[in-house]
Amino acid sequence: MLDELLLPEHADLAVPQVYARLLDDKRYLCSIRTMYRILHANRCVRERRDQLRHPSYSKPELLATAPNQVWSWDITKLPGPRKGSHFHLYVVIDIYSRFVVGWLVASREFAELAQRTIRDACARNGVAPGQLTIHSDRGAAMTSKPLAQLYADLGIVRSLSRPHTSNDNPFSEAQFKTLKYRPSFPERMGSPEDARHHAGATIRWYNNDHRHSGLALLTPADVHFQRTASRLEVRDAALDAAFAAHPERFVRGAPRAQRPPAAAWINPPAPGTTTPLPQAAEVVAH
Repeated sequence: MLDELLLPEHADLAVPQVYARLLDDKRYLCSIRTMYRILHANRCVRERRDQLRHPSYSKPELLATAPNQVWSWDITKLPGPRKGSHFHLYVVIDIYSRFVVGWLVASREFAELAQRTIRDACARNGVAPGQLTIHSDRGAAMTSKPLAQLYADLGIVRSLSRPHTSNDNPFSEAQFKTLKYRPSFPERMGSPEDARHHAGATIRWYNNDHRHSGLALLTPADVHFQRTASRLEVRDAALDAAFAAHPERFVRGAPRAQRPPAAAWINPPAPGTTTPLPQAAEVVAH
């Protein structure tokens, strides 16, 4: 029976086609189901065409308990002088402090510009080899060989989001939204110089003046440069004075200034599990 199914004239036919042709020749060997069983038993049934296999991507889980442990970076578009034109804003942000450690405006996405932005940011922040993990999505600039080489040269661990999963890069996405929802954000930017001027002014505001809701309303600069204790001391003193003057206004007792979180996560693990901070090898969700 197997020899009959494997004849050259049957090789490119589906089993029901072989069954029907045999009947037309006045031959009945077995049922269609039995033909399939025989072929399965001899491992002769498979998809004829090569199929694209989609890899299974694991969820990246990154933890920062201090500045300059985990950075996130991305590129967003700024509106150009005409409809359909735009500039590219590269931004590197520390996920623990939300401080923008590096940025650049360019006309296009270039891996070399990403290299320069990250290299300069590492130099300004005194990043040592093995200290830093940098997270991003899977854009062409993020997965380029020049950037991978830079990471290897500087001892940086690379982490990549899962494809088409924007919440794997939440800090960069949230920071872009904050910048673009500013009342001063223009509908159009007339030139690269105009875009750089606006981006620089907005990022300086974000770093130094924006009281971040995720940082107990401290500024990113306060947290990044370890001014948290002195800022909270001033706030606690103001609340103590208010309580002493009008204790009846505080039904829960003496108030205390809100404290920022002790850690920042990209995708915290499920309860009951722990994820160690990556140390030496590249971390790529795959």
